[in-house]
Amino acid sequence: MFSFREQKGLAVAAILLGLTVSARAADERPLYASLGDTTRAPIGWVEFCTETPAECKGGQSQPRDIVMTQAAWRDLNKVNHWVNETIKPMTDMDHWGVVEKWSIPTDGYGDCEDYVLLKRKMLIDAGWPREALLITVVRDKMGEGHAVLTVKSDKGEFILDNQNENVVAWTDTGYRFVKRQSQGDPNVWVSLGDPRPAALTASARDH
Repeated sequence: MFSFREQKGLAVAAILLGLTVSARAADERPLYASLGDTTRAPIGWVEFCTETPAECKGGQSQPRDIVMTQAAWRDLNKVNHWVNETIKPMTDMDHWGVVEKWSIPTDGYGDCEDYVLLKRKMLIDAGWPREALLITVVRDKMGEGHAVLTVKSDKGEFILDNQNENVVAWTDTGYRFVKRQSQGDPNVWVSLGDPRPAALTASARDH
C-alpha cells in the first residue's frame, strides 16, 4: 500500500503526465494543410474576377508566409472582428436575386464569401502579401459549403471566419478543408487533404 504522501505524489505525477501528453498531442497537429492537385476555381471567384479584374491580378509569384508577430496577430484579430461586426449577413438570393455571387460588400451586406473578400482586401491594402492570404472553401460542421480566409504564417495556418469572432488555427475550426487559392497564383486553386474521400463525401451531399 502507498502512504498518503506517496499517493498524493502519484496523483500529481499523473496530472503532470496528462498535461504533457495533451501538450504533445497539440504540438503534433499539423501546422499546414496538405496540398493536393490543381482543381477548378469556384464559379463565384471566376465571375467576380470577370467583373472586378483589378482584385484578381494573377501571374506567377513566389509563395510568401507572414511572420506572425504580436502586432500581426493583433491586426488579424482586429480585421476579423471589425468585418464580422460591420457587415450584416444576407444570402445572395436576398441580396442579388441569384444563388451565387461573390462581391466586396460595399453596401454593408453579404454572405461568407463577401466577408472573406473584404478581409483579404483590407489586409492587402494594409501591405500584407496576397500570397499569404488564401480564399478557402470548406465544409462546415453541418456539412454545408462555407468560405474562410486562410493566413499562412511561419507559425502555421490561421483562419479568419465570419462564424468565429476569434482567429484560430485551421485544425481548431472543426471544418473539412476542400480547396483554396494557390500561393503562387490567386487564380489557380488546389485541393486540400486526400481528394478521394472528400470528393465522395461532397458528391454524396450534392446529389
